[in-house]
Amino acid sequence: IRDPVDMLRQHLLDSLSIVPALQRDAARPLRMILDVGSGAGFPGLPVAVALPDTTVVCIDSVAKKIGFIRQVIAELGIGNASATHARIESMPEFRADVITSRAFASLLDFTTMTRKHLGPEGVWLAMKGKTPDTEIAQLPADIDVFHVEQLQIPGMSIERCLVWMRPVTSA
Repeated sequence: IRDPVDMLRQHLLDSLSIVPALQRDAARPLRMILDVGSGAGFPGLPVAVALPDTTVVCIDSVAKKIGFIRQVIAELGIGNASATHARIESMPEFRADVITSRAFASLLDFTTMTRKHLGPEGVWLAMKGKTPDTEIAQLPADIDVFHVEQLQIPGMSIERCLVWMRPVTSA
Protein backbone atom coordinates (compact mmCIF):
# COMPACT_ATOMS: atom_id res chain seq x y z
CA ILE A 1 0.00 0.00 0.00
CA ARG A 2 1.60 3.24 -1.15
CA ASP A 3 -1.26 5.73 -1.26
CA PRO A 4 -1.66 7.65 2.05
CA VAL A 5 -5.47 7.48 1.86
CA ASP A 6 -5.33 3.71 1.34
CA MET A 7 -2.91 3.44 4.29
CA LEU A 8 -5.33 5.39 6.45
CA ARG A 9 -8.26 3.15 5.51
CA GLN A 10 -6.60 -0.25 5.30
CA HIS A 11 -4.42 0.04 8.40
CA LEU A 12 -5.51 2.79 10.78
CA LEU A 13 -9.30 2.76 10.29
CA ASP A 14 -9.31 -1.03 10.01
CA SER A 15 -7.49 -1.26 13.36
CA LEU A 16 -9.77 1.30 15.02
CA SER A 17 -12.87 -0.60 13.85
CA ILE A 18 -12.51 -2.97 16.82
CA VAL A 19 -12.53 -0.21 19.47
CA PRO A 20 -16.36 0.00 19.77
CA ALA A 21 -16.45 -3.77 20.26
CA LEU A 22 -13.78 -3.53 22.97
CA GLN A 23 -15.68 -0.73 24.74
CA ARG A 24 -19.09 -2.39 24.55
CA ASP A 25 -18.68 -4.66 27.58
CA ALA A 26 -18.23 -1.97 30.25
CA ALA A 27 -19.06 -4.44 33.05
CA ARG A 28 -15.76 -6.22 32.45
CA PRO A 29 -12.61 -4.16 33.09
CA LEU A 30 -10.21 -3.99 30.17
CA ARG A 31 -6.78 -3.82 31.79
CA MET A 32 -4.54 -5.58 29.27
CA ILE A 33 -4.66 -6.36 25.56
CA LEU A 34 -2.04 -8.51 23.86
CA ASP A 35 -1.66 -7.81 20.14
CA VAL A 36 0.00 -10.91 18.73
CA GLY A 37 1.88 -10.74 15.45
CA SER A 38 1.70 -6.96 15.58
CA GLY A 39 3.75 -6.32 12.47
CA ALA A 40 3.90 -2.53 12.17
CA GLY A 41 1.73 -2.16 15.29
CA PHE A 42 -1.73 -2.88 13.91
CA PRO A 43 -4.17 -3.03 15.59
CA GLY A 44 -2.24 -2.54 18.85
CA LEU A 45 -0.98 1.03 18.52
CA PRO A 46 -4.23 2.63 17.28
CA VAL A 47 -6.12 0.72 19.99
CA ALA A 48 -3.66 1.97 22.64
CA VAL A 49 -4.22 5.56 21.53
CA ALA A 50 -8.00 5.11 21.55
CA LEU A 51 -8.02 3.34 24.95
CA PRO A 52 -5.46 5.21 27.08
CA ASP A 53 -6.47 3.45 30.32
CA THR A 54 -5.69 0.00 28.89
CA THR A 55 -2.20 -1.51 28.69
CA VAL A 56 -1.48 -2.77 25.17
CA VAL A 57 1.45 -5.13 24.59
CA CYS A 58 2.50 -5.58 20.95
CA ILE A 59 4.37 -8.82 20.32
CA ASP A 60 6.14 -9.84 17.13
CA SER A 61 8.96 -12.26 16.33
CA VAL A 62 10.60 -9.88 13.83
CA ALA A 63 13.05 -7.51 15.56
CA LYS A 64 12.85 -4.86 12.82
CA LYS A 65 9.08 -4.58 13.24
CA ILE A 66 9.38 -4.29 17.03
CA GLY A 67 12.04 -1.60 16.57
CA PHE A 68 9.59 0.37 14.44
CA ILE A 69 6.79 -0.03 17.00
CA ARG A 70 9.10 1.15 19.80
CA GLN A 71 10.04 4.21 17.74
CA VAL A 72 6.38 5.06 17.15
CA ILE A 73 5.61 4.62 20.86
CA ALA A 74 8.47 6.95 21.78
CA GLU A 75 7.75 9.60 19.15
CA LEU A 76 4.01 9.71 19.85
CA GLY A 77 4.38 9.31 23.62
CA ILE A 78 2.02 6.35 23.85
CA GLY A 79 2.54 5.60 27.54
CA ASN A 80 0.17 2.64 27.76
CA ALA A 81 1.81 0.62 24.95
CA SER A 82 4.92 -1.52 24.84
CA ALA A 83 6.59 -3.74 22.25
CA THR A 84 8.22 -7.12 22.85
CA HIS A 85 10.43 -9.02 20.42
CA ALA A 86 9.58 -12.68 20.99
CA ARG A 87 7.59 -15.62 19.80
CA ILE A 88 4.34 -15.61 21.77
CA GLU A 89 4.58 -19.30 22.64
CA SER A 90 7.92 -18.71 24.42
CA MET A 91 6.70 -15.76 26.52
CA PRO A 92 5.89 -16.01 30.24
CA GLU A 93 2.18 -16.00 31.10
CA PHE A 94 0.37 -12.64 30.73
CA ARG A 95 -3.25 -13.24 31.89
CA ALA A 96 -4.62 -10.75 29.35
CA ASP A 97 -8.23 -9.62 29.21
CA VAL A 98 -8.13 -9.67 25.40
CA ILE A 99 -5.73 -11.25 22.94
CA THR A 100 -6.11 -9.89 19.44
CA SER A 101 -4.55 -10.52 16.07
CA ARG A 102 -4.84 -9.15 12.57
CA ALA A 103 -3.57 -11.40 9.78
CA PHE A 104 -1.49 -13.45 12.24
CA ALA A 105 -2.46 -17.11 11.90
CA SER A 106 -5.34 -19.52 11.56
CA LEU A 107 -7.84 -19.45 14.43
CA LEU A 108 -6.55 -22.84 15.58
CA ASP A 109 -2.91 -21.71 15.65
CA PHE A 110 -3.83 -18.35 17.20
CA THR A 111 -5.75 -19.90 20.11
CA THR A 112 -3.27 -22.75 20.62
CA MET A 113 -0.20 -20.48 20.74
CA THR A 114 -1.78 -17.88 23.02
CA ARG A 115 -4.03 -19.90 25.33
CA LYS A 116 -1.71 -19.72 28.37
CA HIS A 117 -1.72 -15.90 28.11
CA LEU A 118 -5.51 -15.53 28.41
CA GLY A 119 -6.81 -14.33 31.78
CA PRO A 120 -9.62 -16.16 33.59
CA GLU A 121 -12.38 -14.10 31.94
CA GLY A 122 -10.36 -13.33 28.81
CA VAL A 123 -11.41 -13.51 25.18
CA TRP A 124 -9.70 -13.84 21.84
CA LEU A 125 -10.57 -11.35 19.10
CA ALA A 126 -9.36 -12.33 15.65
CA MET A 127 -9.66 -9.81 12.83
CA LYS A 128 -10.47 -11.61 9.59
CA GLY A 129 -11.79 -10.84 6.12
CA LYS A 130 -14.79 -12.98 5.27
CA THR A 131 -16.25 -15.13 8.04
CA PRO A 132 -13.71 -17.98 8.31
CA ASP A 133 -16.17 -20.89 8.48
CA THR A 134 -13.53 -23.50 7.66
CA GLU A 135 -11.18 -22.21 10.37
CA ILE A 136 -14.03 -22.11 12.89
CA ALA A 137 -14.91 -25.72 12.07
CA GLN A 138 -11.28 -26.76 12.76
CA LEU A 139 -11.32 -25.41 16.33
CA PRO A 140 -11.44 -27.94 19.16
CA ALA A 141 -14.62 -28.37 21.19
CA ASP A 142 -13.12 -26.48 24.13
CA ILE A 143 -13.05 -23.20 22.15
CA ASP A 144 -16.37 -21.36 21.99
CA VAL A 145 -16.86 -19.03 19.02
CA PHE A 146 -19.60 -17.01 20.68
CA HIS A 147 -19.91 -14.17 18.18
CA VAL A 148 -18.81 -13.19 14.69
CA GLU A 149 -19.21 -9.48 14.22
CA GLN A 150 -19.16 -7.74 10.86
CA LEU A 151 -16.92 -4.67 10.84
CA GLN A 152 -17.53 -1.54 8.82
CA ILE A 153 -14.46 0.37 7.62
CA PRO A 154 -15.25 3.91 6.41
CA GLY A 155 -14.55 4.28 2.71
CA MET A 156 -14.09 0.54 2.15
CA SER A 157 -16.50 -2.04 0.79
CA ILE A 158 -14.46 -5.16 1.59
CA GLU A 159 -15.69 -7.79 4.02
CA ARG A 160 -14.11 -7.65 7.49
CA CYS A 161 -15.17 -9.45 10.63
CA LEU A 162 -14.16 -9.90 14.22
CA VAL A 163 -14.28 -13.46 15.57
CA TRP A 164 -14.94 -13.57 19.32
CA MET A 165 -13.74 -16.71 21.10
CA ARG A 166 -13.25 -17.97 24.64
CA PRO A 167 -12.28 -21.22 26.30
CA VAL A 168 -15.20 -23.42 27.31
CA THR A 169 -15.32 -23.61 31.09
CA SER A 170 -16.82 -26.53 32.97
CA ALA A 171 -19.60 -25.66 35.39
